[in-house]
Amino acid sequence: MKSTIVFLTLLFIISLSFTQSQFYQFTVKDIDGNNFDLSTLKGKKVLVVNTASKCGFTPQYEQLQQLYEKYGGDHFTIIGFPANNFLKQEPGSNEEIKDFCQKNYGVTFPMMAKISVKGDDMHPLYHWLTEKSKNGVMDSKVGWNFQKYLIDENGNLVDMVKSKVKPDDERIVSWIEN
Repeated sequence: MKSTIVFLTLLFIISLSFTQSQFYQFTVKDIDGNNFDLSTLKGKKVLVVNTASKCGFTPQYEQLQQLYEKYGGDHFTIIGFPANNFLKQEPGSNEEIKDFCQKNYGVTFPMMAKISVKGDDMHPLYHWLTEKSKNGVMDSKVGWNFQKYLIDENGNLVDMVKSKVKPDDERIVSWIEN
């Protein structure tokens, strides 16, 4: 009986470890078309945000950049994923998006290639972010551009923050600082 309990406990711990490491198992394309292995972010808190250039929330790029300048480095980063899922508010090519972000907001945080964050062609990373069966924490739907996902230093999904909450909101800043 004791060995069965030990075995089941060990099995449970292993299954938790697998779920927690899945964020790092993804390789995505950056905005220049190069592979970006998310395992390179181990040990950092990561703010994942879907972006768009023609959205009422587009000015959030400014606060995202300020967060990155203040906290980015060894312990925190932001990765932006342009998506054209909401009223076609991100129609540009990756090159056009990159130019827009740099010219208008001075974006230096990592931007990825344009993907889909919902629907039949949803990117596998966003399946992980939005499905409890994959992330082990919560189900969510991407409701609009600039929705934010908080990933801890171990690759665990911590929380989701709606689009209307600005990147410099105390809830996000406090999470970064603690």
